[in-house]
Amino acid sequence: MLRHSTIPIARAWNTWSSRPAEMVFLPLGVRLTPVLYANSTGRTSSFEAGGTGIRLGPRAVDGGGGVELELTHAGTTLEWRYRKPDPFVLLGSWRARRLGEWGLRFWVNLCLSTEEGHEVRFDPAAGVAIAKVGYRFVALVSESDPVQVTGHPSIEALVEEYESRGYFYLGSRSEAASLLALRFNLEMTREGRFACAIADREDLAVSKARKALAIPASGGGDEPILPSQTGRSTGALDALRDVVGWNTIWDEINARPYTCISRNWNLSKFGGYGVWLNDQQYAALFAALLDPELARENLAVSLASTTPQGNLACLLTANDAWVDRTQLPLGAFLLWLLYLRSRSRPLLVLAYDTLARNHAWWWKNRDPEKRGLVSYGTSDVGGGLYKGTHFGARNESSMDNSPIHDEAEYDRDSRTLTTIDVGLNSLLALDAEMLGRVASELGHTTAAQTYEAEAEGLRRRIREELWDENRGFFANRLRSGAFVKSIGPTSFYPLLCGAASRDQIDRLLQLLDDPSKFGGRFVLPGTARDDPAFADNTYWRGRIWPPLNYLVWQGLRRSGQNERASQLAQSSFELFRLAWDERRLCPENFNAETGEPLDQPDTEGFYNWGALMPLMAVGEIMDFSSWRGWEISNTGEDLRLGPLQSPVGAVTIVVEHGVLRLIKGEVELLATDVIGRFSHVQIGAGEIAFDLPQEVRAGSSIWLPAVDPQRILLARLGDADLVWEAGSNDTRFTLTGQKKARRVRIIFETRPSDALGASNA
Repeated sequence: MLRHSTIPIARAWNTWSSRPAEMVFLPLGVRLTPVLYANSTGRTSSFEAGGTGIRLGPRAVDGGGGVELELTHAGTTLEWRYRKPDPFVLLGSWRARRLGEWGLRFWVNLCLSTEEGHEVRFDPAAGVAIAKVGYRFVALVSESDPVQVTGHPSIEALVEEYESRGYFYLGSRSEAASLLALRFNLEMTREGRFACAIADREDLAVSKARKALAIPASGGGDEPILPSQTGRSTGALDALRDVVGWNTIWDEINARPYTCISRNWNLSKFGGYGVWLNDQQYAALFAALLDPELARENLAVSLASTTPQGNLACLLTANDAWVDRTQLPLGAFLLWLLYLRSRSRPLLVLAYDTLARNHAWWWKNRDPEKRGLVSYGTSDVGGGLYKGTHFGARNESSMDNSPIHDEAEYDRDSRTLTTIDVGLNSLLALDAEMLGRVASELGHTTAAQTYEAEAEGLRRRIREELWDENRGFFANRLRSGAFVKSIGPTSFYPLLCGAASRDQIDRLLQLLDDPSKFGGRFVLPGTARDDPAFADNTYWRGRIWPPLNYLVWQGLRRSGQNERASQLAQSSFELFRLAWDERRLCPENFNAETGEPLDQPDTEGFYNWGALMPLMAVGEIMDFSSWRGWEISNTGEDLRLGPLQSPVGAVTIVVEHGVLRLIKGEVELLATDVIGRFSHVQIGAGEIAFDLPQEVRAGSSIWLPAVDPQRILLARLGDADLVWEAGSNDTRFTLTGQKKARRVRIIFETRPSDALGASNA
């Protein structure tokens, strides 16, 4: 009987549980758990999430390409690795890097068990542990024989025995129990290898495990995972992959996979699972680069928080439900980015109605004066913590203790704050604009027109009513009319929704550069540097937050400030690398003066949205823009980025000696020596099209290696024919110098064997 039958088999073996080093074969509930014991301290560690001694290393999201981590206990450090030569086979190893005591007294335990407590047997003659789950057999074998095998009812019982009786105790020796521990010490087994296999017959399971164990360590078994990205912003995609992989777990309460906020919080803080709305939407965005199915799963988790009132809940955990609040209306914007990358219409169908209800809820519940501008609040439903309070209303902003809320009062009659928030209204205008695009794509023409009209009206009100002319920036405004003194990066959000005029953009850029406001070595502080609250350095008062940087980056790109956007992306990634490269931290936030994330106790060190910092760096090379479609940049610098998802499947970008190549599997789709940013890239059966960069050097070329010259039907540069010639293995198009972006369109005869897939506008 399968416990969980909906997980793709490629992801079945993975680090699903609260223990990062534990591998679980989810369909059967089989668990393989390392437990370390040090006689020097008399203590044991099974490495629970959030505990000490764990350094999370490189890993594939599905675990197939490998999982690596370092485990440190009582001064001894082990390199611990897993590989999957086959979806039903797990190959593992350890290697002692540093010994904190005599190896004879440091014990490595491989524990085999199942979630439902099936009996696990050990055959001493064969040196194999066997469990039968339904009609399937699980076999665990090790390269070296264990010193002894002991039986226990649980991991906790094994830990208790070690810590109360030590390693000389022999009373738990067993050949059958619900959990068997294969015990090794580092004097006899400084390096160890093991394999666990699943089959429908016991001898087949044993055979598969032994065959995996025979894989040479230097021939596909234990070699390190190679980074996916080199060159510009080296390691950004790798970091994104690792964060998504380590934070993707199984929600046992709701029986679903999802990429959580931080696996460190699921049990200790939330009682089993926790879903912040915006965090979950960002999780879908991250996964979309790597695994389209995981992206859909994360999107579905965010949508599952919808309430009968219409809003998406701010927070759902095993302990509490904040249904009286929502969070920032980012859903339609992030959904559209998912769609541009995948061209999956089912994603739009899945989310549209729910996001439309959430959008309408804002106007019904958060615009008490019916002036067409909304405020944060907390409705009279549910029983969540902080409901009906000033702090509860601030929760909707995510920026709970930000000084931009200090002057706001809580109006108990309307259940809203008395400030009109510029960030919220900008994002609501963007939400309307993106809902209009989704509606149009789904054929809902009237709804699309209504949303666009709403977005335009809200943009005008932001431009006219939330611009402080005296100070030269957008700011929150009290309903009484006065502007709030404190400002944050939300003052730049009108760039993202298209509300700012040309003059307003110019003045905002001065604010961005001003070292007394938002400039400086580390950017962007969540509070202006000359604000007294900046010195608090507590949560949203003064610290740097990845979501603020990401949304400002998107706003700069929309307003045509590409150079400024690139600078922000690079600065953000360099800040991230200070914590990531050596300590493997993905911080929730950072000190705005030192760049240190853990200088105060309120910061989580492995928080999902920290991956927004490397996401921007990846996006500077290849991204999907709501305004410029599929974008690919060639700076002329050597690099390798990929594989990452696109409308034609997983692709890799390689630049060598100034020539950019776009590769899908073994097929080279496109090559060019044109320097700059290509936009509105479209690759499909029978057509390749894109907008060239603003300036193109005369004599630059584009090659189509996958297209036979005899099949070219049309090649145009704007309204003119494009000059091309047949090469030995490709078709080459030569460009004349261009002073502005021009559309290239190449149409060719298709064949059934073509590698070119779906298109993207």
